[in-house]
Amino acid sequence: MRTPQPSKSPTPTTTRPSPAELASPRADLGEPKSVAEGIPTAVVPDPQQGDGRYPVAWLTICTPRGATPTARSTCLCGRERRAFGARQVLTLITDHEAHRDTCPLRAPQEGRTAA
Repeated sequence: MRTPQPSKSPTPTTTRPSPAELASPRADLGEPKSVAEGIPTAVVPDPQQGDGRYPVAWLTICTPRGATPTARSTCLCGRERRAFGARQVLTLITDHEAHRDTCPLRAPQEGRTAA
């Protein structure tokens, strides 16, 4: 007859550290490097800097298939208009284009020297 095997085996004792314990630091490692050798670490200016221009007004038009078209005209000067329907959207487009000439942020100001 066979002797029954125990259901659990005893945990063997080892001299190795458990995975949760930290190992001692290796002496052959140098200081950590932030970048690869030979790569300059100086900060260089962004080559994509603009020419001083920036957006002032936005015209957003949405024309979903089978639905009513809508439009929104927004300007940094505080002007905001909305339109619903084809005719009103076309009118808003014309109004948005006309606002370019009258916007206080885009119109040349008195006393300002011409560039």
